[in-house]
Amino acid sequence: MMENSQDILFAPSVMPDGFGGNILCPSLLTEDEAVRFLRLDQQKANPQKTLQYYREQKKLKATKIGKNLFYSRRELERFIEQMTV
Repeated sequence: MMENSQDILFAPSVMPDGFGGNILCPSLLTEDEAVRFLRLDQQKANPQKTLQYYREQKKLKATKIGKNLFYSRRELERFIEQMTV
């Protein structure tokens, strides 16, 4: 049976742990986790500013809980699809 793209897109996944390994990806990620999920830490000198830039350009949405910003895995995956050339 063929899986539809929604099932594949939101299937459990892993992300870099920042120490050369992988961890299960949570549904709601901190800024540092979002940086690793998008692998911005491997390309940019200041990946948090890159996230801020994408938020300001309305390309990426964050969820504010208290004083902290979080990113849903679905939003990050949507962003990746949007940025795919």
